[in-house]
Amino acid sequence: MSTNNMHRRNKNKKAKQKNPPPVGLITMGLGIVLIGVAALFLMSKAESAASAGGAPEEYSSIPMEVDFAAPELALENLAGEPESLEDYLGEVVLLNLWATWCPPCIKELPVLQEYYAEHRADGFVILGVDSQESPEVVEKYIKTTDVTYPIWIDEQGKAGEAFSSFSLPTSFVIDREGTVRLAWTGAISKAMLEKHVTPVIEQ
Repeated sequence: MSTNNMHRRNKNKKAKQKNPPPVGLITMGLGIVLIGVAALFLMSKAESAASAGGAPEEYSSIPMEVDFAAPELALENLAGEPESLEDYLGEVVLLNLWATWCPPCIKELPVLQEYYAEHRADGFVILGVDSQESPEVVEKYIKTTDVTYPIWIDEQGKAGEAFSSFSLPTSFVIDREGTVRLAWTGAISKAMLEKHVTPVIEQ
């Protein structure tokens, strides 16, 4: 083999070594792996329940641990009185962004109400922030439910902007010092509330 041919082969080999896979492809691949793992986890839980003779476990969002200072947020409650997150410092707050037209939001209202009734004496409050609906629409709907926790009116979508969240329902748990500790999107089960939120209340 000639010296020139060997030199060209060595250059091609080095060029290949210097061109790693695009970062976008790596990130997308990792995302697919994580989604696959989560799906397998949820499937295995349902299969385990079924094999044990019970019905598959009801789907629930799983809270994610976060750590950032709660943004400033001031709105009016159903009575037209101004309130802010700062008013609730010293309590654990579950801020729930919802709307009357959102089926998953409506589905979880009884779950949230039941959990609130059981833990309100422990310095816990749920603030239901209705997104982009009029007070009249919200009040009319709330009267058809058993909800007793405070409802805020957010006609301009300020809460979504403040928390960079634009899906409903979305919830955040804020500890007694004003730090956001948990976040999730989608309806949640009471079992998940007990597992993830109760420890924050008990701290």
